[in-house]
Amino acid sequence: MNKNFKNNNKYFEIILILSMSVALAPYNCFSQSTKNSENIKHVQVYYEDGKFAGWPANNGVWSWEEEILVGFVQADHMERSGHTYDSSTSLYKYARSLDGGETWVIEDAYESGHTAVAHDHKNIEALSTPEPLLNSINFKHPDLVFTITRENIHDGQSFFYYSYDRGKQFNGPFILPSLNTHGIAARTDYIVDSENEVSIFLTIAKENRREGKIAMFRTKDGGLTWENHAWIGDEPEGFDIMPSSIRLSDNKILTTIRSREFEPRRDFIKAFRSDDNGTNWTELNEPVYDTGWGGSPPALLKMQDGRLALAYIFRSKYGSRVHLKFSSDEGASWSHEVTLRSDDNATNDVGYPRIIQRPDGKLVIFYYWNHAASAENEPYRYIAATIVDPTNFN
Repeated sequence: MNKNFKNNNKYFEIILILSMSVALAPYNCFSQSTKNSENIKHVQVYYEDGKFAGWPANNGVWSWEEEILVGFVQADHMERSGHTYDSSTSLYKYARSLDGGETWVIEDAYESGHTAVAHDHKNIEALSTPEPLLNSINFKHPDLVFTITRENIHDGQSFFYYSYDRGKQFNGPFILPSLNTHGIAARTDYIVDSENEVSIFLTIAKENRREGKIAMFRTKDGGLTWENHAWIGDEPEGFDIMPSSIRLSDNKILTTIRSREFEPRRDFIKAFRSDDNGTNWTELNEPVYDTGWGGSPPALLKMQDGRLALAYIFRSKYGSRVHLKFSSDEGASWSHEVTLRSDDNATNDVGYPRIIQRPDGKLVIFYYWNHAASAENEPYRYIAATIVDPTNFN
């Protein structure tokens, strides 16, 4: 064989390898081990043999310096398709940390005042039913916890509780008016603008009385009265549910939404921005094109450095993953996907994240998790938190 030909072959092989390395670099530089590392730490917030725990996105998260409060649902484990729990045994719980999410204690929501039956809060002796709010809420109270819950996931009534002592004792339940809709399947997503004014982002029943489309309700009198201030997007053929929203400036608001198309099936995340304080909304590029089988609600945060962080779960029965993206232009574009957790034997019965930022700048992402894809592991679902330093990802 010609010597020059051999040398040329080696030259082309080297060029090919270097080209592939450069092409893959933006993706490989973000890949992370599922194990705890110097930059990423996974914590069990709540785990108990025989129990199911899930859904921080439904129940909410709040923080005050190093103190964090996150709501979740506990129930008996039940082997079945879909979510592996016995809904008749479901209870609302809270987990509280005083050290930035490193250690946790569990508190019972019923004992702290959640005394009405609700979706996934059924295993109680009801002591109350939702009533109209008679005294306005101070939404600027420094220790406020405001949480919204629902009767069912489609067309029922929704209602809310509030606390002035960081969730140790709640007032309520109080009726959230349906405002000529077919029903509200509320989760906790709100923006406080003053003592009396708050905007809440809600999943509303569609014309067929199934979930869902998104509306923004607003009160200007401390919750005594509400207006349906705006619809966000058109009614989809699939669904738009479970928004996560932030204020960008005095007039700009960004919301991200868990979305699904049916034909063909695709689960993804939408984004809409308002430049007139929530009256009109423009759809942006999709932050996440594919969130796997079942889909993921978004968890959106404006960080201390001005960037946006978006946490979500890619759900797969073959192994789910926890991801993070960043935006430096108010959600117009997003970074490559940062994988925080994978290769963990997690089925697709996981997810529903929420996110906060600690005073030291680290992010704490909450979700429910399992290791049940391997028969060698226990099947129980639990509440997890991933603590990560966002300065490692520019």
